[in-house]
Amino acid sequence: MQYKDYYKILGVSRSASADEIKRAYRKLAREFHPDKNTSKGAEDRFKEINEAHEVLSDPEKRRAYDALGANWKAGQPFTPPPGWESGFGFGRGRTRSAEDLGGFSDFFSQLFGGMGARGGGRADPFGGFGGMDTDTVADTRARLAITLEDSFHGAQKQINVGGRTLKVRIPKGITPGKTIRLANQGSQGGDLLLEIEMLPHPLFELEGSDIYHTLKVAPWEAALGGKIAVPTLGGTVELNLPANSQSGRKMRLKGRGLPGAVAGDQYVTLQVVTPPANTDAERAFYAEMARRFSFDPRRA
Repeated sequence: MQYKDYYKILGVSRSASADEIKRAYRKLAREFHPDKNTSKGAEDRFKEINEAHEVLSDPEKRRAYDALGANWKAGQPFTPPPGWESGFGFGRGRTRSAEDLGGFSDFFSQLFGGMGARGGGRADPFGGFGGMDTDTVADTRARLAITLEDSFHGAQKQINVGGRTLKVRIPKGITPGKTIRLANQGSQGGDLLLEIEMLPHPLFELEGSDIYHTLKVAPWEAALGGKIAVPTLGGTVELNLPANSQSGRKMRLKGRGLPGAVAGDQYVTLQVVTPPANTDAERAFYAEMARRFSFDPRRA
């Protein structure tokens, strides 16, 4: 088994704050999300990023991981130190495999198999049901990772829990933190309570039921205005862009967020992107603009 440097995977220091870890994870998850990045190895990188975040975002797992010491190098042969299970309390029950833990590595399952995983990797994004716990009425709790599209359209998923295959209906408009209850499907005969988590999306951010999207526009589009295509969860729509729009301008697409009794909205933030001047003709065009316009952005 090879050691994994989770800090190196996320590109953060060992002293990184929880916010720094979260920001690094979100940036990398967008970059390597298989729905956006189809290059060879992107899916494996995405799973590796999720695994690193699973450990470093959990204070208990992070403390245990840090206890291994900072002298290990990624890829080195690794065996858990003597007394690991008894010393950190991870040896409760059998050590679960990477398959049980939703596609996480053998390194993860050896260290944290008894604690389990909150989410799942890309190979099985709905199978990460480690970390289940039972309350006094023998209900079983787990986390279920879904996509924004699942919430927008509604979906039906199959999950594997304790060797059983269960069907889960994802209701339209469900948001992170909400719970789906499967009656009498808990490990102790009670109910199975699935807390919803949302996978990162390459185009959209979610706040409540509202969707946020940054729309890149060319300078002439921003200056002249007109109709411009905007992606939404329900498909591409046309946005009426006012003339002389500036970067940072926020526009609302009413009812284009998650569905519900009161549908959320989609907010579009404009980002004016200046094309590079790589040729003599392009540089000459910019020079001509400078002569024709009296505009000085610093004076304004």
